[in-house]
Amino acid sequence: MARRKKVYEGKTKILYDGPEPGTLIQYFKDEGISSEAPVTTEAKGTEGKGVLNNRLSEFFMTGLNSIGVPTHFLKRLNMREQLVRMAEILPLEVVVRNFAAGELSTKLGIPEGTALPRPIVEYYYKDDRLSSPMVAEEHIVAFGWASQQDLDDVVALALRVNDFLSGVMMGVGVRLADFRIEVGRVWEGDYMRLIVADEISPDNCRLWDMRPVIDRGDGQPVAEPGPMADVYTELARRLGVLPTNVTHTTKPTLIN
Repeated sequence: MARRKKVYEGKTKILYDGPEPGTLIQYFKDEGISSEAPVTTEAKGTEGKGVLNNRLSEFFMTGLNSIGVPTHFLKRLNMREQLVRMAEILPLEVVVRNFAAGELSTKLGIPEGTALPRPIVEYYYKDDRLSSPMVAEEHIVAFGWASQQDLDDVVALALRVNDFLSGVMMGVGVRLADFRIEVGRVWEGDYMRLIVADEISPDNCRLWDMRPVIDRGDGQPVAEPGPMADVYTELARRLGVLPTNVTHTTKPTLIN
């Protein structure tokens, strides 16, 4: 069997040449965290995390494709790999916030868990050397990272993803506080469009459990949402995509 050519290796995934022109094979690792945008915790390598993220990202990407939100996902190949479309990735992390948490709460003094009046879209310039600073639309357009039309399309795409994810999560008793996505360009003849790329998994979502749990020692359920325990396994179980013989207790990555 011919050795596959590695195209790129990041913190959580490896990309290999795909079987057809314009395709890649995306391999999910157990190690690392998925975003260059600021984070407040580090997810350490845990056996099975890559398998679960592969299944979860397949679930979300397939759902987005089915409602007309374009993604790079084509199909899952095995427990750790999926076939995706090759895309030119914008050098941006796109963050959508529904509730105050992390850096937003700290810097602006908004109590964590406060519902925002509307979803807020933020941009972070992807550069590890600079610790991925937050940037404004003016920076993005001025430095040629994307056009104003691109940004308008990115916002529309991100809000559609938010609507879909929020509804799916709510249906299984999970609150989507915030999340991040990457966006890529693909060409179909002379026509260019933007698609959701990378992955959608607990590595790039802040998820709070809305189901009451009894943990205060008085036998009373705790009603307010809080971080999910063993979020990868629990979310996969609730969504019905949990493979057999995969367990771990890694906490999710949080967005600042």
